[in-house]
Amino acid sequence: MTTLLLSNPASLNHLTPPGHPERPDRMRAVALTMAEDRFSALTRGEAPEGDLDTVALCHDNHYIDELRHIAPTTGMAYIDGDTAMSPGTWEAVMRGVGGAVAATDAVMKGETANAFVATRPPGHHAEINKSMGFCFFDNAAIAARYAQRKYGIARAAVVDFDVHHGNGTQDIFWADSTVMYCSTHQMPLFPGTGASGERGEHDTVVNAPLASEDGGLKFRAAFDNLILPQLRKFAPELIIISAGFDAHRRDPLATLNLDATDFGWVTRKLMDVADATAGGRIVSVLEGGYDLQGLKESVGEHVIALMGA
Repeated sequence: MTTLLLSNPASLNHLTPPGHPERPDRMRAVALTMAEDRFSALTRGEAPEGDLDTVALCHDNHYIDELRHIAPTTGMAYIDGDTAMSPGTWEAVMRGVGGAVAATDAVMKGETANAFVATRPPGHHAEINKSMGFCFFDNAAIAARYAQRKYGIARAAVVDFDVHHGNGTQDIFWADSTVMYCSTHQMPLFPGTGASGERGEHDTVVNAPLASEDGGLKFRAAFDNLILPQLRKFAPELIIISAGFDAHRRDPLATLNLDATDFGWVTRKLMDVADATAGGRIVSVLEGGYDLQGLKESVGEHVIALMGA
């Protein structure tokens, strides 16, 4: 089994204000883990720059133009209290899109069994026409829609285990019967969406909110009892993972208290579904994870699982 790792050096040039949790050191931490001997078999590459026509598969053209206009050449442009752009942000964002698309191409063409796209900023809070929660464009959603348009995928699934609900992905696919969105997340917590009753217009949104301190057993039960059965029933032909690792017990932004091994477990469970319905095809894109040690441990467990170890 081959696993593709796409990195994004431009991510280091997306700067955030001092003390901001979504910082370039996150990419350095991931790079340190991926340099370990156990990952020597990875196929590696750099994320290319995406194009705006692909972004427009999921985001409003006026919003795309507005964001491009806001992108600064000096200093910092603040979209809200959490979300800001520096002169390096636009390239980082567009390479995040390009990385998700390139990984999808490689998986769909059978060049690799699965892929992990290690880029920042994250994307799952970006709605059709709104930036928020550190996010600008929704890379996971774009990858799913791109696979449908280019490769004729009839049913795609986006599975999100970030500790925050992916309101952007839910917004994009709310009325779409061809994409299933599944999420575990701590609730109450930012952004305030993701109640179990939010099911989409075609019953293809599956939210499994968890309470503070619930931990790994309840996280695993949410997948075993709700998400995995719904996924199997839907039978996706491609699974996109919104791989956020901020549910780790060390993370400063939440208190769900998962261990790194929980992320390895859920990755293997999703691989089982992909093997059964999608020819094993999985594209994973990095979302959150703000404690550097927790991020290193969790990404390691996730990627080693993707590699089949």
